[in-house]
Amino acid sequence: MNYGFNIRKDGALDFLSVGALIHRLDPGVIPFRKATECQIHVSGGEFNVAANLSDCFRMQTGIATAMVNYPIGDLIAERVRAMGVKPFYKHFEHNGVNGPNMATVYSDRGQGVRAPVVFYNRCNEAGALLKPSDFDWKSIFASGVRWFHSGGIFAALSETTAELIIEGMKAAKAAGAIVSFDLNYREKLWKISGGADRAPSVISRIVENVDVLVGNEEDLQKGLGVKGPEVVSKSKLDPTSFFGMIDEAVKKYPQIKVVATTLREVHSTNRHSWSAVTWINGQTYTAPTAELDVLDRVGGGDGFAAGLFYGLLTGESPEEALKLGWAHGALLTTFPGDTTMATLEQVRGFAKGGSARIQR
Repeated sequence: MNYGFNIRKDGALDFLSVGALIHRLDPGVIPFRKATECQIHVSGGEFNVAANLSDCFRMQTGIATAMVNYPIGDLIAERVRAMGVKPFYKHFEHNGVNGPNMATVYSDRGQGVRAPVVFYNRCNEAGALLKPSDFDWKSIFASGVRWFHSGGIFAALSETTAELIIEGMKAAKAAGAIVSFDLNYREKLWKISGGADRAPSVISRIVENVDVLVGNEEDLQKGLGVKGPEVVSKSKLDPTSFFGMIDEAVKKYPQIKVVATTLREVHSTNRHSWSAVTWINGQTYTAPTAELDVLDRVGGGDGFAAGLFYGLLTGESPEEALKLGWAHGALLTTFPGDTTMATLEQVRGFAKGGSARIQR
């Protein structure tokens, strides 16, 4: 398939990401102020894609990240192993009092008219301490890596994490890997990392190295500083303005060959209309619209990215690659947690128009 770039055919790893691991505390539909118990989900925007590609799509994946030697780190490392992701850890020792820590994210899912809520405790986070030269990229890439990925959440953690992303991307390009980046603009994180003015200057230096870009209109505007067109979408599912912004982004970064995002119209916390679009080497493609009954919306975008990347890595047509991402992202919202519980067969079935009829 002509995506505008060539993906290497072999490699010990199909996919490698660099980012921070976190654990998310989830009391379900109970707000934290009334919670008495919660589930623990291991997550991280960059890890989620690697975990999804490994567990659902049966690819060989890895992550370069920070790990703290204490019980929370042990818990997180166990989940990384369970998802089949090969870790490349920079280890830190916990001092028994204040860290370094594996970051905590708190979220309650909301219900009906009550929206989900997400807040953080990323104090003295080990992931934010990562810096250039912490990983031996030459050794990591020596056995072959087909695709390298990172995201805006990790870039926002500190001045050094953005530089590490750029270092990793340059090493990936030298090794012949495709490079992707999920803009994932998070206002709360950038607010304590230099503010909204710093984000575009940092992210633009990263995106100069990118072949595949994932992000919605807000990501392009606030994360990359791309101005929106005068055309105003009538619906969140209308891709007109997004496609206009892609044109502006590609003018600025002509090496980009793929841009993609999900489209979501939120009717209530548990009822969403869901679609997705992609621009591949100058052509635009739009997925169908599905009506979702949402259990847990966190991670849907990473689910979309994983399915899309899988389609591209396996040489699917642009239309089919988009539908695989759209289908997997939709299915991921039906599971608790940030990472997949779907099978490849379920994804392909939904992408082909499958229903929720009981399977006997």
